[in-house]
Amino acid sequence: MPELPEVETIRQTLKQLTIGKTIQTVDIYWPKIIQEPDDYHHFIDLIKNQTIHDIRRKGKFLLFDLNQHVLVSHLRMEGKYGVYPQREELMAHTHVVFHFTDGTDLRYRDVRKLGTMHLQERGTELTKKPLLLVAQDPLEADFSLQTFQKKVQKSERNIKNILLDQSVIAGLGNIYVDETLFMAGIHPLTKGLSVTDEQVIQIVEASVATLKDAVKQGGTTIRSYVNSQGQIGMFQQKLNVYGQNDKACRKCEDTIMKIKVNGRGTHYCPSCQPI
Repeated sequence: MPELPEVETIRQTLKQLTIGKTIQTVDIYWPKIIQEPDDYHHFIDLIKNQTIHDIRRKGKFLLFDLNQHVLVSHLRMEGKYGVYPQREELMAHTHVVFHFTDGTDLRYRDVRKLGTMHLQERGTELTKKPLLLVAQDPLEADFSLQTFQKKVQKSERNIKNILLDQSVIAGLGNIYVDETLFMAGIHPLTKGLSVTDEQVIQIVEASVATLKDAVKQGGTTIRSYVNSQGQIGMFQQKLNVYGQNDKACRKCEDTIMKIKVNGRGTHYCPSCQPI
């Protein structure tokens, strides 16, 4: 699943390719992707003739700012955007096509058909689902350490699951939670109730450093992630623990372990991250 760095990379790329373009019409081949409004024909009617003025990000969501509406898009497991000439043949698994007045398309592809799109009036997008329950992400300028600390330290869950919860902290998925906990020196099974004030700070600092580095590298290419110009991310070359099981830790040379935490593959160094 694309996490914050991958979505941020896609956002930056799409801004270069689509800002100022006007949507002439839309073709929808898999209506279930359109979550709001309920009738996808109404979605088409509303979005026609609107111009893309900006593209923002909230956690793992892309927000396309239009004239009167905001298109809230979640890529889920394998959603991809690409800009193509309208004359170019559609690729397999293309489910939504935004036709621009300049002769290009913004095309959404999704092998698993799990992505979602909500078209909401501007100014309401943060007050209703799906963004209503999405917490701040650590790269936000006004990220509240105090709010995050309260959510962590009152939880009986393990820290791995806490950090995966988008209502606690947004943008982190399996890859970057493992990398953040390694950098912070915290075992993934540590209970939130046991996390100290100092460790909370370490988690936030580690997440910021990890995410910023990953954004610079264009994200991590695991399975099929590419950005909207078909370029792969390079952060996988800098992963310390994720996918490194049975290899030597870069810090201490102990063997990286892999366990299951609530069904999620979880990687850690037993020496650098003692329970």
